[in-house]
Amino acid sequence: MTDAHGSEPHGVGLSQRLNWLRAGVLGANDGIISVAALVVGVAGATTSNAALLTAGIAGLVGGAISMALGEYVSVSSQRDSERALITKEQHELRTMPDAELEELTDLYRQRGLSDATAKRVAEELTEHDALAAHLEVELGIDQDDLVNPWHAAISSAVAFTLGALLPLLAILLPPAEWRVPVTFVAVLIALALTGAVSARIGGSSMLRAAVRLVVGGALALTVTWAIGTLLGTTGVV
Repeated sequence: MTDAHGSEPHGVGLSQRLNWLRAGVLGANDGIISVAALVVGVAGATTSNAALLTAGIAGLVGGAISMALGEYVSVSSQRDSERALITKEQHELRTMPDAELEELTDLYRQRGLSDATAKRVAEELTEHDALAAHLEVELGIDQDDLVNPWHAAISSAVAFTLGALLPLLAILLPPAEWRVPVTFVAVLIALALTGAVSARIGGSSMLRAAVRLVVGGALALTVTWAIGTLLGTTGVV
């Protein structure tokens, strides 16, 4: 039913594909920042390749698993909510078909159709597939294309892993004296790109998003490197 029932969020119609793409970019961004901060901090304390590799792999694996679990739980909850809404709509169509038809007609009126056209469209769609019509117009749900928590979990883990590989390679491949500078540059460039892409997808300012991520990333790297250097100097590690 309509908002008078207080439980169905009408007008939810954002593209799932864009949402998944944005989630992938953000997952890669998380992988870049978290692993970069970790390995730069370790590099500030030691030049040991074994220590850097161990820290980087641990951060990559732990972060990827954490991202996958978080995404799985989140999307599972969303899928459960969508299924509950579908069940509720099915019940209302069985028990109050006239009220549901009037609701669908009103929704089409709100989209700019005349009373007669809105009523005719609602009647024809109801005859064809009443449930699909209500799910699409009221809730933006396609019952044959519900979100998949496994897809979300795998996508999130893969995106995080791809992002995490950049700082891991940047810290391991150059000579010891170049490791931290090369990682800083590579990471900040990557953050600028992911920020710009994310903003482009969301329709916001690419420059503002890029600058925000670069400043935040630079701060994170500087702080972790300083802490690692301090602990290495004092002999704590």
